[in-house]
Amino acid sequence: MDLSRTIIDLKENPNIEDFGPGDTVRVHAKVVEGERERTQIFEGVVIRRRNAGSSSNFTVRRITHDVGVERTFPIYSPRVEKVEVIRKGKVRRAKLYYLRGLTGRAARIKEAARQR
Repeated sequence: MDLSRTIIDLKENPNIEDFGPGDTVRVHAKVVEGERERTQIFEGVVIRRRNAGSSSNFTVRRITHDVGVERTFPIYSPRVEKVEVIRKGKVRRAKLYYLRGLTGRAARIKEAARQR
């Protein structure tokens, strides 16, 4: 039996809304501390989304106490409970790495017009 060709059936999490780079999202992730498990919320701007089958992930960036914090979440992980889109961002590129060099008002992203 050839194990290198095992097919994995990926099921999309229905609690993950459709989002893309530039969107401000609130990610509900399960965190294990000792024997306890709790939900931690991480809110920030999506600076990258990588669509690569089972290893698809996205990176969220926020500024906390004047320090930029980035976290990468796997899309198909059971640890990600829910992703809420707070606001849609209007951006013209797929990877927003240039935000790492900006702070304050310069790092803001315009909100996309509402679709009807």
